[in-house]
Amino acid sequence: MSGTTPEFIPETTQDDPVQASSLDIQGRMHQISPVFTEAELRRLQRYGKVCHYAGGATLFEAGSSSFGMLVILAGHVAVTRHEGLGRTSLMREIGPGHFIAEVAQLSGRPALVNGHAVGDVDVLVISSESLRALIVAEAEMGERIVRALILRRVALIEVNSGGPVLVGPRGNGNLFHLQSFLSSNGHPHTVLDPATDAAAAALAGRYQPTPQEWPLVVCPDGKVMKNPGNAELGRCLGMLPDLSGDKIFDVLVVGAGPAGLATAVYAASEGLTVLALEQRAYGGQAGASARIENYLGFPTGISGRALAGRAYVQAQKFGVEIATPASAANLLCDSWPLRVNLCDGTQVRARTVVLSCGARYRRPSLANLKTYEGRGVYYWASPIEAKLCRQEEIILVGGGNSAGQAAVFLSGHAAKVHMVIRGEGLAASMSSYLIERIAATPNITLHTHTEIIALEGDDDGLTGARWRNNQTGEEADCAVRRVFLFVGADPNTDWLHDCAVAVDEQGFIRTGFDVTRAECRAHGHAVYPPDLPDRAALETSVPGVFAIGDVRAGSTKRVAAAVGEGAAVVSQIHGFLARLPAGSA
Repeated sequence: MSGTTPEFIPETTQDDPVQASSLDIQGRMHQISPVFTEAELRRLQRYGKVCHYAGGATLFEAGSSSFGMLVILAGHVAVTRHEGLGRTSLMREIGPGHFIAEVAQLSGRPALVNGHAVGDVDVLVISSESLRALIVAEAEMGERIVRALILRRVALIEVNSGGPVLVGPRGNGNLFHLQSFLSSNGHPHTVLDPATDAAAAALAGRYQPTPQEWPLVVCPDGKVMKNPGNAELGRCLGMLPDLSGDKIFDVLVVGAGPAGLATAVYAASEGLTVLALEQRAYGGQAGASARIENYLGFPTGISGRALAGRAYVQAQKFGVEIATPASAANLLCDSWPLRVNLCDGTQVRARTVVLSCGARYRRPSLANLKTYEGRGVYYWASPIEAKLCRQEEIILVGGGNSAGQAAVFLSGHAAKVHMVIRGEGLAASMSSYLIERIAATPNITLHTHTEIIALEGDDDGLTGARWRNNQTGEEADCAVRRVFLFVGADPNTDWLHDCAVAVDEQGFIRTGFDVTRAECRAHGHAVYPPDLPDRAALETSVPGVFAIGDVRAGSTKRVAAAVGEGAAVVSQIHGFLARLPAGSA
């Protein structure tokens, strides 16, 4: 089974499963584990086939079995998980009328738990493809199923069930990075400290990891890895599927932030085959927003993770293939179809490519910055980081909306938030409602004309920072163990060097009229020349390659604008595909 972080669920409403609070999980067990009626079971049989299993038989195994949904018709199924050292634990038994599935099964990912027959069992096996068809065709049942899948994710996180087990000492930087990666991707996991947990100590005693080999990770299939990278962990969990086949996608989306997820949802819902590549976690930089209060339709606000989580489920519902973490190395557009090489050597092909690769976090010029990343320096403000700075003084650098949202969020956990900006105020870079909220928060102190000039620490991590007022030249030391950096981002376009995608002076991708205008200037034309090709508004200088969201030159850096561009580009993709000669790849 799979899961998500509590950020996936903001404030409670009784009708919306993705807003179910962790506090009311027990009260919603009827929604987490619905029971189908006899009439519904008969309707469900249109979408699958009935299989019989003898007592003790294995229905599915963690890490190797893929299915969409199993509906129990007769008998009981025991669901277990691997705990390491060859041990398994019983999670629950499931009886007639109930079903086994979770969100990952919408896209055919491997199971994260094991299932065995308790006595003779009859089950209705529904494939992932048929499950997606069922959810769309059977609206009322489909709503109940999706509601259950989402609530199961919440419940798994609450009880630390399903997913990998991370074993490492408290404060370990590698452990933090893996925990952050899993949490950002809404994946359940358990963290055990060998200093306080006997099972974790036994595992560490067997594998004897060196300081560089922490943490140990127990995969769902029982395999134990030493300090795996994100890609290795993603393969272990089925988040990074095998893309080495010959399939040609209609749309290849590079980047699964709000813009990319919008493209994926709209394109797939209109019958196009879609592959979305994400190098770290769906939601992009918007996922770092603790609360977005100016997004249409959410008057009380919604977290970036919650908004992205909704879109992520929608994308899987419509059959989008999502690969995480999958980093694009280069785009090749000298032949047809278009090709994208990934950093692991895999090549994927598509008729159109949508560049929604956003931007990468900007890093200040501090000599030992990398030493403390994940050990006191952070670029993200999620509940994981919030727990680390409980009742501590912290520094937050940045004056944009993301910085403001993070400051307000962290102020509810930290004893004091020192907000550091180079400018004279926030008005030029932050929405007024956030400025007012920061001013009204007593434990946030704004330091203007100030920048951090040094970091200090020891073997355990960051211990302090030195800042300087650039007006007075005065320097001061601040004994903090947490520094949050929200200092902007640079366009993630370096990997496009092998394809002549036109960019502006800052590296953002030109589209539509901006491309034409640049070509006019290059050729000395004062007006639009008749021999230049027509371009769609979001099409780049390369036919069939589109750019949306923050990476696009001239884009409005707002979540709503990114989602709008993600939806708008789909009609332009249809127009491009319709113009292709008959028989094109």
